[in-house]
Amino acid sequence: MDFKSCVNIRQEWDIVGARQLGREKAKELGFGTVDQARIATAISELARNIYLYAGTGKVRFEIVDQLDKKGLKIIAIDEGPGIRDVSQVMQDGYSTSGGLGAGLPGVKRLMDFFEIRTEWGEGTEIETIKWVR
Repeated sequence: MDFKSCVNIRQEWDIVGARQLGREKAKELGFGTVDQARIATAISELARNIYLYAGTGKVRFEIVDQLDKKGLKIIAIDEGPGIRDVSQVMQDGYSTSGGLGAGLPGVKRLMDFFEIRTEWGEGTEIETIKWVR
C-alpha cells in the first residue's frame, strides 16, 4: 500500500482531505456516483469522530480484491480514549457532540461491512468495506 492511501487526521481540514481521497479511490474502483457519495459520507463521519473525540488518528484505504468481488476498505484508527460503551454509540440518535446522531450507526448502514475494535484508554479502530455492485 502506498503512502497516499492514508490520511492523517490532525485538524478539521484533514476531514475534507480524507473524504476527497476516499471518493477518488471509489471512483477508480468503478463505484457509481451514489455509492461514491455514501462512501464519502461514511469517511466524513469516521474522520470527524477522530478529530472530535481522539484529537489525532488516521484514515487508511485499501482495495479488497476477492475471487468474485472488489471493494474499498476504510480503516479509521486513533489512539484516543476509546469507546466506553459501544452498544450506546451504536444506537440511532445517540450523540455526545450535539450532532444529529447519525454517527456510527449511519456509517454501518452506508457500508456493507462494519466492525469496531476499541478498548477504554487504548483507542479505537473501525473497519468498513463497501463492495462494488
